[in-house]
Amino acid sequence: MNTTPTSIRALHIAAAATLFCASLAARAGEVEVLHYWTSGGEAKAAAALKATLQAKGHSWKDFAVAGGGGDSAMTVLKSRVVSGNAPAAAQIKGPSIQEWGAEGVLANLDDVAKANNWDALLPKVVSDVMKYKGNYVAVPVNVHRVNWLWASPAALKKANAKMPTNWDEFFVTAEALKKAGLIAVAHGGQNWQDFTTFESVALGVGGADFYRKALVQLDPGSVKSPTMLKVLTTFKKVKDYTDKNASGRDWNLATAMVIRGESGMQLKGDWAKGEFIAAGKVPGKDFLCAAAPG
Repeated sequence: MNTTPTSIRALHIAAAATLFCASLAARAGEVEVLHYWTSGGEAKAAAALKATLQAKGHSWKDFAVAGGGGDSAMTVLKSRVVSGNAPAAAQIKGPSIQEWGAEGVLANLDDVAKANNWDALLPKVVSDVMKYKGNYVAVPVNVHRVNWLWASPAALKKANAKMPTNWDEFFVTAEALKKAGLIAVAHGGQNWQDFTTFESVALGVGGADFYRKALVQLDPGSVKSPTMLKVLTTFKKVKDYTDKNASGRDWNLATAMVIRGESGMQLKGDWAKGEFIAAGKVPGKDFLCAAAPG
């Protein structure tokens, strides 16, 4: 995990961190929480937060919105805010914090942050995302790394294939899985899933400097470079090994395909581990995980 350059990991933290933002709409003792943690593994995480809140003497009012990697939840949140009926707390991805802060709907959490020494405890790359104009308005509940490769040992054994470490090996394994009658790559064809997979390919094929210039700095030369063409070609080849029913599939359903041994591999962030664990699977025995090729 530490092989990913700090600046690249920072981007993933900012882009993938899941946050709670507080509004002023809660009644004392009751906290309505709008979130999109609805898969098996995510539900366990939400339950842990709920238990912590209840231990403090508060009541958790659950408002779960499934689908779209949070897009559906954000549509509902916008509607609630516009109608003047905002929840007390909402799960929001890192980059959106600034947008909500600009709307003036986030509560100032500086007193809580100071009392709990957040500035000292949180890495600056995380605390900066939690702040709007220098004030804390959110608290991180998780930080993700996107570029992981998950695999089914049973599927690999059936295909007489090995866990790949580079893109050449990845496609050799994918072809072997396909010939064995399995779905080589489990994928959900939703915009956010396509992009996180593209991120993994871009970093693995182009390297950290290319990734930073092309996807962070949006450097025109990098975007139009032969390296980008190779990234796009590799990405298309990965998609060619997904199944015809991938379009619109939720990420956790794709992970379930690997869990059941129907598919050999999945490129997905570290949140996928929660699904394997929730299904009672044992790391290294029932499922494998390694950095995405590159």
